[in-house]
Amino acid sequence: MNMERQELQTEVSPVLEQPPEGPSRRDRLRNGWKKLWRGKRKWLAILLVIAIAGGTFLWRGRGETAAAVTEYQEASVERRSITNSLSSSGTLEPADSYTVNTLVSGEILTDTFENGDEVTEGQLLYTIDSSDASSSQTQAQNSYSQAQNSYEQAVAAKYPTADMSGTVAEVYVQNGESVSAGTELLRIVGDNKIYMTCLFPYASSSDFYVGQTATIYIGDFEGYTTGTVTAVSSSTVTTSTGLQAVSVQVEATNPGLATEDYTATVNIGAYTSYGQTAIHLGSSSTVTAEVAGKVSGLTLLAGDTVSYGDRICTITGDTADNAIESARISLSNAATSLENAQENLEDYSITAPISGTVVSKTAKAGDNIEGGSDSTLCVIYDLSYLEMTMDIDELDISQVEVGQEVQITVDAVEGQTYTGVVTEVSVAGTTSGGITTYPVTVRIDETDGLLPGMNVDAEIVISSTEDALAIPSAAVSRGNMVLITADSPSAANALDEEAPEGYVYVEVETGVSDDSYIKILSGLQEGDTVAYLQTASSGSSDSSMMMGGGMPSGGGGMPPGGGGGGMPGGGF
Repeated sequence: MNMERQELQTEVSPVLEQPPEGPSRRDRLRNGWKKLWRGKRKWLAILLVIAIAGGTFLWRGRGETAAAVTEYQEASVERRSITNSLSSSGTLEPADSYTVNTLVSGEILTDTFENGDEVTEGQLLYTIDSSDASSSQTQAQNSYSQAQNSYEQAVAAKYPTADMSGTVAEVYVQNGESVSAGTELLRIVGDNKIYMTCLFPYASSSDFYVGQTATIYIGDFEGYTTGTVTAVSSSTVTTSTGLQAVSVQVEATNPGLATEDYTATVNIGAYTSYGQTAIHLGSSSTVTAEVAGKVSGLTLLAGDTVSYGDRICTITGDTADNAIESARISLSNAATSLENAQENLEDYSITAPISGTVVSKTAKAGDNIEGGSDSTLCVIYDLSYLEMTMDIDELDISQVEVGQEVQITVDAVEGQTYTGVVTEVSVAGTTSGGITTYPVTVRIDETDGLLPGMNVDAEIVISSTEDALAIPSAAVSRGNMVLITADSPSAANALDEEAPEGYVYVEVETGVSDDSYIKILSGLQEGDTVAYLQTASSGSSDSSMMMGGGMPSGGGGMPPGGGGGGMPGGGF
């Protein structure tokens, strides 16, 4: 301090008129700050060196110090089999399963199987007392039949039809005419013939014969018509006047609109019938309106031929339409009630919903059951094949497709490997802890020794290769860079990249890989030796993060370079 003060005084004294007796207060403060700065500057320099060294250590993956204590892992390039696969565990399930229960209550009258039996779909398993349900079904059937008849009658009333085949004898109404229920619409006769039974006095049976021609004069009709003898009596009858006469039956085609209101005279040979003979027609029917309304659509005329069921006309109006609609609603309700009653009755016969094996039987004949979802009667498994579900990570699901083969092992069956096949790849994923997985269904057809509920391990082989030139996956960095010993045969192809002493970098082309090894397509050969640091996948926990962050395929696993440009591409 004294020497510094003396030096300061010596430097300043030439500019002073008189040497001061001692340093001023300002000078003393300035000198104090200088001393303080010199001391702190030394410590700051030390701290700066430490910070730079630490940063270099972090940035360069532990730098030269780490290199001094880290040994490189070396491995020979060798041939081996490589399989890229996805694995998962799961539980075996039957191809299908069904819990048989019932919604009806009652006593079980019969059962047709035992636990462990094979049953087929539709096979009768149980019958339950259905006496009440049978009565309800009979009542519903009767109600339906009545409603159906009422509906048919309502339709027939709106659309009158011919109730027999024949000829229209008379039409009593015309279109547009209003009618009431019971109004006659027209009359139909069964055929177009007239029939007469004639008496011939003063004749004998031998004077007539079947097929003989007869001449017929009908009432006030102009002219005559001819007919044919169809029968002759073998004895005589007495007329109203006491004459003995022969009875002869004659038929003829109706010459027009002759009805039973007409009479006729018949001549056969030289004989004329006694008095006026009544005319009879064949079977006939009069069609009447069954509901009030107006007539429309009537096109039939007297003499037209009709067949049974032909529509005569239409009765229009609210009365007919309302009757049909009311009958239709009643029929629909009755049909629904009948359907429900039939379905309810069917519920009392329990059949197998699927084919399979009965694995549990909890009800038997003689038991009284209460219907409901908890009324389990038995459980059936379809064991024709088994299934399991693999949960595949979202990063791998794109590699899975229907039809891929799956290798399955079971702890309960040692030494046996089963083969399954992917039957479904679901698109409905499940997310947990920020990771999404997708269910993949696997079917196993060869199930000898397997049972539902067993725990299994499954592996889907995505790709595989035999006798592949391979190296540890951790030895590949940046996708295509490998560090090899300088004495390796492939060192002749070394890249112009700075490498640790005794090593060089080469470029490679890679193929299929698994968790440990990767296939080399080009760039290396047998006899080469690769070098790398242990990574998270091969023993270390954070080398890849320290060396290069997101390098693919163990990009952080290579040894550190000698300087800032020691990595390929000079990225450090």
